[in-house]
Formats: sequence, structure tokens, C-alpha cells
Amino acid sequence: MKTSTSPHETMSRDAILIGRILESFEAMEDTLSGLNLEEPLFITRVAKKAFAEAVFKAPRKKRKTSASNARLQ
Repeated sequence: MKTSTSPHETMSRDAILIGRILESFEAMEDTLSGLNLEEPLFITRVAKKAFAEAVFKAPRKKRKTSASNARLQ
């Protein structure tokens, strides 16, 4: 039996996962700065920024698609 998840549940899970990933980046930044490891700290900050940019770009495309699908139904 296939259960369907609502868009709200999916977005909620996505938001929780994104939050955890960002918390992991911040924890890594704290650890690396405490160890005075500048190069890995810089790389981590660049990765965090790239992740944030990808997160903010991706949902906009999904929302437009979901809104179009909702109108068709």
C-alpha cells in the first residue's frame, strides 16, 4: 500500500534536514577555528556558502512546478 505524503510534510522534513546540515557546517567551523586550521576552515565556509546558495535556488523551481501541477488538478 502506497502512502502519500503531503507537500507540507515533505517541506517540513526538508527544512529539518537542511537545518541539521547547516548545524554540522557550523560545528565544523567552530572546531577548525579552535584548532587554528585556517585552510580547512576556509574550505568549509566556501562549502557552506555553496550549500546555502543551492538550497535557496532549488525550492523556487519546485514551488513553480508544484503550483502549476495544482492548477492542472
